[in-house]
Amino acid sequence: MSVRTSLSNLPPLGSAFRLFWIARASSNLAFQTVGVAVGWQVYALSGSAFDLGLVGLAQFLPQLCLTLLVGHVADRYDRRRIVSACQAIEGAVACTLFAGSLAGWLDRHAIFALVAVLGAARAFEGPTTAALLPGLIPDGALSRATALSVSATQTATIVGPSLGGVLYAVGGSGTGVYGLATVLFCLASASMACIRTTRAAPSREPATLASVLSGLSFIRSRKAILGAISLDLFSVLLGGATALLPVFARDILDTGPWGLGALRAAPALGALSMSVVLARYPIQSAAGIRMFVAVATFGIATVVFGLSRSVPLSLAALYVLGAADVISVVVRQALVQGRTPDAMRGRVGAVNALFIGTSNQLGEFESGMTAAALGTVPAVVAGGIGTLLVALLWSRLFPELRRVDRLDTDAAVLEAEASAPATL
Repeated sequence: MSVRTSLSNLPPLGSAFRLFWIARASSNLAFQTVGVAVGWQVYALSGSAFDLGLVGLAQFLPQLCLTLLVGHVADRYDRRRIVSACQAIEGAVACTLFAGSLAGWLDRHAIFALVAVLGAARAFEGPTTAALLPGLIPDGALSRATALSVSATQTATIVGPSLGGVLYAVGGSGTGVYGLATVLFCLASASMACIRTTRAAPSREPATLASVLSGLSFIRSRKAILGAISLDLFSVLLGGATALLPVFARDILDTGPWGLGALRAAPALGALSMSVVLARYPIQSAAGIRMFVAVATFGIATVVFGLSRSVPLSLAALYVLGAADVISVVVRQALVQGRTPDAMRGRVGAVNALFIGTSNQLGEFESGMTAAALGTVPAVVAGGIGTLLVALLWSRLFPELRRVDRLDTDAAVLEAEASAPATL
């Protein structure tokens, strides 16, 4: 990464990307605020921690069930319209939550049903949005655009929960949160609908089992992509320290709720900071090696956090953890989207999204089970060491990923890679 790189030397991303960024930031901010309000409301209605778990399950199951369909749809129809429609549906869900809270008829069963609809819409929105991005930007700008796209998500992750909590506290109910979310989802939908692209009309060939499963086939045949996705999967599975933050805040670091809030914010702040740096200084060489170094750093930061008894040191470790994670995310996303033919980006992106969602959910479960069996500190330290070992092992198993240099692959290289067979 050259420090001489300046924004004036980078290709402009254009108005289409600006609309894309607004849509992504607005949608994610709305989703984060809704998540806070739904959690408070469900717990207030039932007083059950189990019901809070059901909220997460209601969001995840649609993604699990719809993955293959999502990829097929994203590659067969106009991606802008798909994303815009999904965001409009999410706005309708937020509006219904607003109306139900205002009228007083919203119960836990209705919330679960609406959250499931929201989860289904998000299942389509995420992979389709990722597949749309490369067609909106000029050649040579994918790494920078991916970093800026990640910054939209991280900004929403930081601002959304706090904003949702404040609005809920001020209003005494979820109406203010749901009203704002409705506006934000509508803004996202309108911004996405205004995007203009030069993408050719997608193929409408009939769906077959082979075409639906071709995303899996493609990933398996491209060792660099398979290595990047699986490396991220196992590192998140093993290094899920953030799931145990309440235990560290209360029992180990001896802080109150403010400490838990600070611990939760630290990784997101690190991630946002690094995404801004990567947008300013895009990764231009040795991308594969940088990913391995980032995952190893993630593991080391996890170990430091697990052993720390100092709040400042713990916050610093989580900050570094979040920053390292974003490097891995940017390399993986840019590699997956940049080295996948446009006609297959939806199917490949859907599989990638399923891997990410599964690793996040199972990572939290694994952390909880390991902590129950070994203790909280040994579980986190073991997870960090495991992440380090995975990075070392994957560097040997996937030399193709280690040799990846540039993320902004030119059209000629992509065409040559795309000509290789993709078979199970």
